[in-house]
Amino acid sequence: MKVKILVPETLSEITLEQYQKFLKISNDNEDSLFLQQKMVEIFCNIELKNVLNIKYTSINKITKHLNKLFEQKPKFITSFNRGELEFGFIPKLDDMTFGEYVDLDSTLTDWETMHKAMGVLFRPITLKQNNKYLIEDYETYDKYDMQKMPLDIVLGSLVFFWSLSKELMNHIPSYFKQEVENLTSQQKQTLEESGIGIQAFIDLVTQTLPKLMKLPSYQSINV
Repeated sequence: MKVKILVPETLSEITLEQYQKFLKISNDNEDSLFLQQKMVEIFCNIELKNVLNIKYTSINKITKHLNKLFEQKPKFITSFNRGELEFGFIPKLDDMTFGEYVDLDSTLTDWETMHKAMGVLFRPITLKQNNKYLIEDYETYDKYDMQKMPLDIVLGSLVFFWSLSKELMNHIPSYFKQEVENLTSQQKQTLEESGIGIQAFIDLVTQTLPKLMKLPSYQSINV
C-alpha cells in the first residue's frame, strides 16, 4: 500500500497546535519508536495506521528532517496572514494595558497555553502605512483561534522576548548597583541591619532575575 506523505519543508508549514500536541505526547512517553510514529502522524497529517505501512528507513529520514527544522532559530516576524485577516505583533509593548500584561504573564511560560499568549501578542491589523500599523484593541486572548498560526511566528516571538530579557539582564545589575551606591547612610545601615549585606543583596537580584525572565525551551525533539 502506497502512502502519500507531505513533509513540512519549513516551520511555517507547521502549526502551533501540532507542536503543542506532540510536546504533550513526548512529555508523557519515552518510547522513541512510538514518538517517531507520532511525529510523522502529527506533522505530516497521516493516520497512525498508515504510518505503520511506511518503510522504517523513510520514517528515520523524515524524523531527522523534522528535528533539523526544530533546531533552527527563527527570525522575529511582526505579522502573518490567516485567511482574510493579517495579524500584527503589538506595535509598542510599553503601551500594553494591565489586562494584556496579566493575561500574557499567566500564559507565556507554558506551552499548553501558548496559543492564549499569542492571542495577546498578535491581533488583526486595522490600519497599515508603510512599515507601521495599528492593531485591534484587546478584548480576550481566545477571540481568535491562534492554535492554527504558523510555528515559525510563535518561535520567532519567543526569540524576541528571550533577546529582550537578555539585554535587560545585562543592564539591570549595573543599574541596581548604581542605585544602591546612591543610598543614604541611613538606608544602607537599615539594609545591613536587616541581615542582608549590600553586595549579597546585589548578587541575590542578579541570580534571581534570569530565572524570572526565563522563557520556555523549544529545542529539537529527541527521538
